[in-house]
Amino acid sequence: MVATMDGDRRSEDPGRPLGSRAPRFIRRSRPLHLSWQVLVFLVGLAVVVLGVFMLPLPGPGWVVIFLGMGIWATEFVWAQLALRWTRRKVAEAAQRALDPRVRRRNITLTVIGLVVIAAVGGWYLWRYGMTMPWNLG
Repeated sequence: MVATMDGDRRSEDPGRPLGSRAPRFIRRSRPLHLSWQVLVFLVGLAVVVLGVFMLPLPGPGWVVIFLGMGIWATEFVWAQLALRWTRRKVAEAAQRALDPRVRRRNITLTVIGLVVIAAVGGWYLWRYGMTMPWNLG
């Protein structure tokens, strides 16, 4: 980390500077900035909690969770670093997925899985017909 003259902290990444993105007039007043941080934290927390509730329910749970992290990242360095780490890991996974060997392996595993499912389904239909499993008793 490198500190600049105006107090913004920068990481080794050539990306955006770390730290608060609040307007300058808010950052100048300590009580106003603290109030701003509390407000940003509470809004981000509400969005993250909503995303967590959406995980088992229909809805874009992970997208909402990352939206809440993005809200936190406008003010908190720890959230900025977490999002940078996540972006880096997603980019690495995307690169790995484009590797021809990995694609062949994934296609092979998918085909094997589909064959197993079809075999089990065929066996079930041969053995029991169109009877639902809960009516077998």
